[in-house]
Amino acid sequence: MSYVRAMCAIGRRGQLGLAGVLPWEGAKGPEYIADVQRFWDMTRGHVILMGPRTKRSVPQFAYADRTIVEIRSSLAPEDAIAGYPDRVIFVGGGPSVFAAYARFVQHWDITRLPYDGEADRWFDPQWLTAGT
Repeated sequence: MSYVRAMCAIGRRGQLGLAGVLPWEGAKGPEYIADVQRFWDMTRGHVILMGPRTKRSVPQFAYADRTIVEIRSSLAPEDAIAGYPDRVIFVGGGPSVFAAYARFVQHWDITRLPYDGEADRWFDPQWLTAGT
């Protein structure tokens, strides 16, 4: 049986995205750099399911030591998860991915960053209680 986790960073008010990227994209503060490093450290050796836009942002080095899988809304979450039995699966992406996969997530790993600016995508706290 797979173990499904979700990992994301949010701003002070739950900001999750802006124009298809992280709202703090390119921020040089130590907390932002540490968050990115932690993501790559935590997902090493595991599977990451992510939407197409998120997958396009993955740096080439990341493919060497994790399985990165592009998911589409036409693929049922249970089918995507079933493709990786006995693996730790991380779910990554924006609200549509988290909404579709929330009921399968057994562990949420959320980092709150000091960002307090603009956003057009937000974290929905209801995702935390959707799991089985």
